[in-house]
Amino acid sequence: MQLLDGKSCSQQIREEIAAKVQQIKASGKRAPHLAAILVGSDGASETYVANKVKDCEEVGFTSTLLRFAESVSEAELLQQISQLNDNDQIDGFIVQLPLPSQIDEHKITVAIDPGKDVDGFCPQNVGNLCLGLPTFVSATPNGIMELLARYHIDTEGKHCVVLGRSNIVGTPMSILMSRNTKPGNCTVTLAHSRTNNLKELCASADILIAAIGKAEFVDASMVKPDAIVIDVGITRIEDASRASGFRLVGDVDFAAVSDKCSYITPVPGGVGPMTRASLLQNTLKAYLR
Repeated sequence: MQLLDGKSCSQQIREEIAAKVQQIKASGKRAPHLAAILVGSDGASETYVANKVKDCEEVGFTSTLLRFAESVSEAELLQQISQLNDNDQIDGFIVQLPLPSQIDEHKITVAIDPGKDVDGFCPQNVGNLCLGLPTFVSATPNGIMELLARYHIDTEGKHCVVLGRSNIVGTPMSILMSRNTKPGNCTVTLAHSRTNNLKELCASADILIAAIGKAEFVDASMVKPDAIVIDVGITRIEDASRASGFRLVGDVDFAAVSDKCSYITPVPGGVGPMTRASLLQNTLKAYLR
């Protein structure tokens, strides 16, 4: 078994981006600029956005964090998005999800200029992905493809099961893995919690991408010997043996599965760092456009 180390791989990507930013600045041009909108004080969102700001500093991007109270109105948020759309100094921006119940997330998503939608969530970018046109691919699927490519994993002709059908991960992942690309050229099955014979189906996969959002859902019986396992999930569970009182686990029971597969992503340190690196890649792409 070999670990697919997203932490070291993402570090390589950040170093590559930092070198490009140095060249940009040396030519007298401004640095790429990423903005983030954070509503409320959700702990996970606070941590995620703080990491994005840190990443921007590391590669030499300019970053702006716009904070709003939990009580912010939909109209106020839409007004802020309009201002970011019109600001030529902002190359890309994200609205950190989830949002409070008084705000329609779909309205927020469609209000973002597709050319600045570095999260790759807006309908135009999703549509371009489906059609194979140039677009911003959402960060997690893009990060997984980058991880497979950098480890030179042969995916052609393989059976890939994507477990989970979300618009952010599962569905775009299934499209990318089926494309005539490298990595890609898989025969893809998009499975979910209502799929019949789910365990047997997963156990037939050469490549299993678990993004179902259930802690340690995938056990050893669901993994084919020498399969490639990509664990997208991350859940905090209680653990009295840890000083923090908890530990992070993925959608895959790592201890049970790791000895059975050929490659596997750890949690943490696998897909998560690649997601963050992909956001930087998309921001640089937006700047260069």
